[in-house]
Amino acid sequence: MLLEGIFPAVTTPFYPDGRLYLKKLEHNVDRYSRTLVAGLVLLGSTGEAVMLGDEESRTVLRVAREAAAAEKVLLAGVARESLVETLRLAEFAADQQYDAVLVRTPHYYGPQMGPMEMLTYYRDLADRSPLPVVLYSIPKFTHYELPVEVIAELAQHPKIIGLKDSSGNIERIAGIVGATRNAVRRELFVTMTFAAFTGRMLAYMALPEGNFVSARTLGGQAALAVAPQLAKVKTMRKKEVGFQVLSGSAHNLLASLEAGATGGVLALAACAPQACQEIYTAWKDNDLKLAKEKQQRVVEASALVGKLGIPAIKHACDLNGYHGGRPRIPLLPLDAEHQAEVARVMTDLRN
Repeated sequence: MLLEGIFPAVTTPFYPDGRLYLKKLEHNVDRYSRTLVAGLVLLGSTGEAVMLGDEESRTVLRVAREAAAAEKVLLAGVARESLVETLRLAEFAADQQYDAVLVRTPHYYGPQMGPMEMLTYYRDLADRSPLPVVLYSIPKFTHYELPVEVIAELAQHPKIIGLKDSSGNIERIAGIVGATRNAVRRELFVTMTFAAFTGRMLAYMALPEGNFVSARTLGGQAALAVAPQLAKVKTMRKKEVGFQVLSGSAHNLLASLEAGATGGVLALAACAPQACQEIYTAWKDNDLKLAKEKQQRVVEASALVGKLGIPAIKHACDLNGYHGGRPRIPLLPLDAEHQAEVARVMTDLRN
């Protein structure tokens, strides 16, 4: 799967009593689908995934997939602390026609999480997962950083296609890009404008009436079951890609792209997708001057929501036409003072 561009880290809306607010999730996903972002990430850290039960996680993945445009790449956060539970959710994501799974490092037993444990966990997962695997290192929350040398080894697995790195460290991003330069390369179908061809797009091509079919029916990411139909499509090209690195930090997105990242999975893009997309678009157009201006525009907002966390991201969503609402307890909504701070930094980032 092609992982290039901006991916909002989608929030999970709740009613005031903590129940899932699915209509608002549909609204948000539909609105993101009308923007230029490359895709969406469900049930990442910004999605409060650790606050949800297994059945709730499945419900969120299903509702979001139903609301998303077929051309948007969908990544499902499926991380659990054990391999067996992570696989169960990965299998559900495949049945829902997601394009890849995003898998945070297991960390509860931190002192025992050495290189061999991580290599075993991710390799076994990739061997058995019906979808491609994207590694996810977020030391801010897990207090564990996936070592570069482990990433380099995992990048040799044919089903491990990339990494979201939320360290915010540009030298580390550059180091990962360099260490994985000789990783497995894959030939992917892309559109005539070199955008991703998602599994759902291939499914609709395979079925003239547009009926939904599962990833298992299609044969996974490669979509081997629809190969005969692909020859009839005149709007398809091929592109060779290697291991793809996505930045998790909006405040230095441009520097990450310059260091070799292919895009970003960004919390700020949940509330200001256009502002983040403009950085990527200017960089892609080789307009470095404009890209720097667009990058500077988001620095203060990114720093503030990073400091105040999910309650700030959700409040910023409310200010910008997306439903944010309350986080789940024990997280609490912002007080009036912090709401005013978020409103101030979001003034120039309105969509």
